[in-house]
Amino acid sequence: MSEIVENPHANCSLGGANATLTAIKRVIPIYHSGPGCCLQTTAGEASQGGVRLPYYVQYTALPCTNMTEKDVVLGAVEKLDRHVEAALEILDADAFFILTGCTAGIIGDDVQSVAKKYREKGAPVYAVNSAGFLGESCLGYEIALKALLDNIVDPAPKKRNPKLVNLFGVIPFHDPYWEGNLEEITRLLNLMGLKVNTFFSHDQGVKEIKTASSAVLNIIVSPWLLKGFAAEFEKRFGIPSLRHRCVPLGATETETFLRSVGEALSLQDKAEKVISAEEKYFYRYLETGIGVQNWRRFSVVGDASTVTAVTRFLANDMSFTPDGAIVTDAVFRPADRERITEALTKLTYSRPPEIFFTGDQWQINTALARFDQTMLLVASTNEHEFAMSRGLQFFVAAYPNSERLIYNRSLAGYRGALTFLEDIYSNL
Repeated sequence: MSEIVENPHANCSLGGANATLTAIKRVIPIYHSGPGCCLQTTAGEASQGGVRLPYYVQYTALPCTNMTEKDVVLGAVEKLDRHVEAALEILDADAFFILTGCTAGIIGDDVQSVAKKYREKGAPVYAVNSAGFLGESCLGYEIALKALLDNIVDPAPKKRNPKLVNLFGVIPFHDPYWEGNLEEITRLLNLMGLKVNTFFSHDQGVKEIKTASSAVLNIIVSPWLLKGFAAEFEKRFGIPSLRHRCVPLGATETETFLRSVGEALSLQDKAEKVISAEEKYFYRYLETGIGVQNWRRFSVVGDASTVTAVTRFLANDMSFTPDGAIVTDAVFRPADRERITEALTKLTYSRPPEIFFTGDQWQINTALARFDQTMLLVASTNEHEFAMSRGLQFFVAAYPNSERLIYNRSLAGYRGALTFLEDIYSNL
């Protein structure tokens, strides 16, 4: 790390990779790391992303080599070998992924050779370079997906499924509403006659991940994630990618999203039918709140997708006035920042917000203090104290969230927008 960050809004890359893999049915990470990494990264990602736990194996139940100072000096490949052997004997899974922590990453233990040894014996064991110092949760998500692409996805699909699409860009646990968002986007795409491969839904696992190479389209609901992953997917399998600037939230954004998918797959008529039916449903409820839903000035803090989605919905659909938009992702590529900035500034009915890129709490609070007319703050648990000190209406929509239990609640689509409005106006 080149600088000190106060109250980070992300875990390390090891935490992001772990959260991604443990969200998949019957997949188990094996930590090759120090003794604190296993507990801290799981606690830092899952329980801070909706106050829940991964499904299959979690926390201290995860296999871990618990590397010591002796292991740093002499190496711990043999120790890892013993732990993998024990994990295969005790635990039942469709795939095991060795994840390296900072300690293993620094000394350069050959974890690939250990994984290869067990694969040659017929065991589904794979190794991933996921040392925490590489980056934060978003990078961990990309690292995990790359590992799935390299090791699980069928490299030679027999035929293309014209109705199958892969959905990427919603990071398990790092998006506190990840499961509900995936379910709602899947529901909408199902109405268009599509089968959606999310990798993380309840009924999906390794079997479904294998079929990803037979899809006709990769849909990425993020303004900047998975650029290299998408390019490699297309190079290997000829599957193009459609990038939408955020998780679609509200009528305007979801309409644009569905139309773009319809155009990409020549399903324009089906897209229009879904839009018509869903808008009828949405506005039937929305019109009953006229007189209750009054205007707000607002600011948003969170990952790029959440900030973009919330800003565009409240500004374009609700005619609220955005003051500040603070993106906490570690976005370094100028083209990515430009894409995010464009999505936040090209609004239909409102002037653009002032935009900041920082994950440091002091800088975030300093930026928020500039907006003395903000009435509503949509952010993370880290900003709750600031909201209370200023008497602002507050809603937690981004990581970290340590104060609200979230099962399948969604902020995506038409129905997620209704839920979002209910939450805002129940918290006046």
